[in-house]
Amino acid sequence: MLHTDAWWRDAVIYQVYPRSFADSDGDGMGDLPGITGRLPHLRELGVDAVWLSPFYPSPQHDAGYDVADYRGVDRRFGELGDADKLIAEAHGLGLKVIVDLVPNHTSEEHAWFRAALAAAPGSPERERYIFRDGRGVSGAEPPNSWQSVFGGSAWERAPDGQWYLHLFDVSQPDLNWGNPEVRAEFLDILRFWLGRGVDGFRVDVAHGLVKEENLADWTQSSQILGGLDPAGPPPPMWDQEGVHEIYQSWRRVLDEYPGGRVLVAEAWVAPASRLARYVRPDEMHQAFNFPYLEAPWQPAALRAVIDESLEANNAVGATTTWVLSNHDVVRHATRLGYPVGTPRMHGIGAEDPQPDTALGLRRARAATLLMLALPGSAYLYQGEELGLPEHTTMADQFREDPAWERSGHAERGRDGCRVPLPWEADAPSYGFGPTDASWLPQPATWAEYALDRQQGVAGSTWELYHSALGLRREHRLGHGSLTWQDATEGTLAFRNGDVLVLTNFGPEPVELPAGARLRLSSEPLDGDGRVPTDVTVWASF
Repeated sequence: MLHTDAWWRDAVIYQVYPRSFADSDGDGMGDLPGITGRLPHLRELGVDAVWLSPFYPSPQHDAGYDVADYRGVDRRFGELGDADKLIAEAHGLGLKVIVDLVPNHTSEEHAWFRAALAAAPGSPERERYIFRDGRGVSGAEPPNSWQSVFGGSAWERAPDGQWYLHLFDVSQPDLNWGNPEVRAEFLDILRFWLGRGVDGFRVDVAHGLVKEENLADWTQSSQILGGLDPAGPPPPMWDQEGVHEIYQSWRRVLDEYPGGRVLVAEAWVAPASRLARYVRPDEMHQAFNFPYLEAPWQPAALRAVIDESLEANNAVGATTTWVLSNHDVVRHATRLGYPVGTPRMHGIGAEDPQPDTALGLRRARAATLLMLALPGSAYLYQGEELGLPEHTTMADQFREDPAWERSGHAERGRDGCRVPLPWEADAPSYGFGPTDASWLPQPATWAEYALDRQQGVAGSTWELYHSALGLRREHRLGHGSLTWQDATEGTLAFRNGDVLVLTNFGPEPVELPAGARLRLSSEPLDGDGRVPTDVTVWASF
């Protein structure tokens, strides 16, 4: 695969969640050697790059997003040499490697935070984090009203009476990005991994590093995964102006290295014009398009978010990204199995209303073909090429997401989208590893989604993805441009180069334009050659 320094502008990037991708040693936990052994699958599928969720040393209170050492590999996943081998093997297959970076907070087990707790208030060690005296009698009340994303107060009291900020779990203290030592440390971390050959970084909570200096009270929801009103007052902990100079300094570091190293923002920011500020020419290269992920299955809503996204990113010369699933949201094969307009769920349990699985997969396949035809870069989440749904009936006793406990069991959390993958229908743990061990239970239905039940099977979801990625590359759709076409009510149609893309959302089948030659369809056309409901087609003339 030929890459240029601007490879990322049209890349299809595949997210690997290391715990759940492949287990090489049978302990029930995915690992780096397991990922390395399955890289040929990604090469065959046709993606351009792999993004790895955290594999650093961590107590795993938040699935590795509580980092204790940014320059190592957790023993659960292997050793530093395994990371080097993975990077080398990926590059040998023509795949780029992006790694997660978590700069908003560390683990409570990070050496810096241990030193901070052992030091006195006002000490240099404490200045690396956000410690404050409490309010009320004897400072017994938190410094302000901020709430954790995972539920409850965003403040925890240290043994000596001061409080520290944790916008996420209590085990994830927020760093103080006003401290030059923190900034210098992360520049060094960037260089450590760039020197080992990584091609870029996905930056966790990219909009959260800088807090309003006076830590003003905030009584609205602290929900990071959407939920903030773009028309309302700006929250004092998200999307502060100071984050941009941080990413400008990071960009200068990446530009020192050859090969087009990239920065990707996980920033839940609205509107699109505000998000586009993160991808100006001297900052990041990409930002996840969460408004697209959250758009309802309706043609008008999708067209609006596509237009807004392209307009905002084109204004700053950036590529637009498209994404339907990741490790933080209910898989789109399940979300789309609910009635249109259903509010986005934060996890699903056995007692909750269950989706229409067949409808969800049908719409998911159509949504994927629509997404992969859009100009720009696309992100895939592991297992979506198999049509995997959410595990919606997992027993609550197995849940590990801190959101489950901290929300007082109001939110099921994200475990349902993180279940280990099925590779072989008749193997232990469906081929996830050499034993039956699996850190989260796999549903009994997983066999029907296994890779070996889909490769070479006409009409399977894997073959649909494989064909779409091949055609996307052949027609250079990622480098193309979008022109909307007149379409029947209830449909969405556009041209990208020489490819016509049409999605039928309506209740009745619709005709393809005269002279159109079908190239790919998410489901078979009806007997009259018309496009059925909840189907996307690619055609040429």
